[in-house]
Amino acid sequence: MPNRKPPAKLAIWLGVADDPHTEQKTIKFGDASAVNSGRLWSILTVVVLLAAWAVATTGALFDPIFWPPLDGRIYPWDDPDRARPGVVDRFISLVMDGYRNVSLWEHVWTSVRRVLLGVSFGGLLGIPLGFAMGLNSVARGLLDPIVEFIRPIPPLALIPLVILWLGIDEAAKTFLLFLAALFITLISARAGVSSIRISKVHAAYSLGASKAQVLRYVILPNALPEIFTGLRTSMGVCWGTLVAAELVAADRGVGSMMMMAKNFLQTEVVVIGVIIIGTIGFAIEVLMRTLEARLIPYKGKG
Repeated sequence: MPNRKPPAKLAIWLGVADDPHTEQKTIKFGDASAVNSGRLWSILTVVVLLAAWAVATTGALFDPIFWPPLDGRIYPWDDPDRARPGVVDRFISLVMDGYRNVSLWEHVWTSVRRVLLGVSFGGLLGIPLGFAMGLNSVARGLLDPIVEFIRPIPPLALIPLVILWLGIDEAAKTFLLFLAALFITLISARAGVSSIRISKVHAAYSLGASKAQVLRYVILPNALPEIFTGLRTSMGVCWGTLVAAELVAADRGVGSMMMMAKNFLQTEVVVIGVIIIGTIGFAIEVLMRTLEARLIPYKGKG
């Protein structure tokens, strides 16, 4: 059998060809590690969405060539007295002049900082608590009723209590995002500890490892995939909670900007806010995936 030419790196990166490791697999369906990146389809999806957005924002769909006016009526997009700036024009205006005396970059950075703080604090507390619940019966018994009682409560329902306890300063907004991230990271850390094969723990003890060494070299590396999944999920939940968190008397932040724009019927500013949140969330997700690939190269490989 002649030697096959290995696929090009670009084809592997785009996901239209298998890498050498995947090519050797005889069974692929059901093996998550055998699924290609699918980047080609992601690129095509982005191109189609951008093209649809360009068509919609330029008003081509409403051009009289395609949709001639009936009975001589004047549509809102044909009435100069009712004309509104497009999303692109408004975005340029926001970049140059800001929104309500605050620059756009300050709005964006304020929201990003709040989300990162909420997820960081949630991870710093949630991961150790999850490990404790997964490794110690006393900790599980003490914390499980509290966690299972508070976890189903949406963070948005706690806004009145947060305002009463912490006021309307920055701490209230960060605390609300912290609550959104805390229980997700806690449950993921506990699930990661519970999913470790007991044979690995026994093998470590049989080689003379101490409890600290088992925790560091066996439990933590094997729980990292679940922890990263929890962090990625909590990041998305925090972005979803951001708009509500910035309702707490905030004058800065993307969510605050969107809410103020809603009050003045500035739809294009709301749309820009949605695009900004989606873009930043996507960028953070790509960063988390990259870190996961670097720190956990063994994920899904046994």
